[in-house]
Amino acid sequence: MVNEPLDRAAASRLIRSIVASGTVRFSGHALEEMEKDGLIAPDILSVLRSGVVEPPEMGRGTWRYRVRTAKAYAVVAFRSEQTLVVATAWRVK
Repeated sequence: MVNEPLDRAAASRLIRSIVASGTVRFSGHALEEMEKDGLIAPDILSVLRSGVVEPPEMGRGTWRYRVRTAKAYAVVAFRSEQTLVVATAWRVK
């Protein structure tokens, strides 16, 4: 269980750890939004590996963390210390 909310640095470390050796899942909504913007899973994994994590926000009963690069955004929620879900993602226009 993750003791949330995490500060930006801790969230960044956990996101990168999960991308490297855990499980990243994509919500149906995220997949729909990615398809609209011509994004695929490797694009979002790149955002999660190298993006800037913004302060957490409470949304739909869970803490969510927005991760951004110059090209795309991803919003993630932790399910455990080994699993995260990409709730949504989009391309910067």
